Amino acid sequence: AIPRKMHFCAHPDEIINRTTLIVRDMKTSKRWYESVLGRSVWMDTEMHLSGNGLAIGQAGDLVHLVIMQAQDPKIGMIGLLQWLKPTLNPPPVPSEVQIGMPIFVVEVDNVEAVIASAQRCDTSIHSHPHAWSTTGASGEIKEFIGASMFDPDGYFYQCNQLVRVSAP
Repeated sequence: AIPRKMHFCAHPDEIINRTTLIVRDMKTSKRWYESVLGRSVWMDTEMHLSGNGLAIGQAGDLVHLVIMQAQDPKIGMIGLLQWLKPTLNPPPVPSEVQIGMPIFVVEVDNVEAVIASAQRCDTSIHSHPHAWSTTGASGEIKEFIGASMFDPDGYFYQCNQLVRVSAP
């Protein structure tokens, strides 16, 4: 008999527990993730790369890795990775999302407070708080207040505050 479902890469119970972002300036990025998204430092270390794991850099490169933790102790972590020696020549900070760039969607309790914190950090705001809705997977209507912005390195964040869920 042919199996109905085949999992080629990962066990269906596995999760993505961290996304690591290459940043220009650790101090600026760390402050942004603490102040705007409320993350806390879980790990902060410098290390030399082996040259095997990443598709960037060389063996012996010195990097600074800070892992920022969300409320959940296992998922939603953001790694911030800065090259120290040698330094990287970064491209311009993007002001729009393009193919190949991630869009981070974050559930927040108070989108107005997130935007206020973002403005204090000189964040590039793409859209200020606005009402929007969508149909959920089960046909329910979900109403949100949303806003979106770019972090200091141009990674795009859509922040949504759930207001109401209506039955289908």
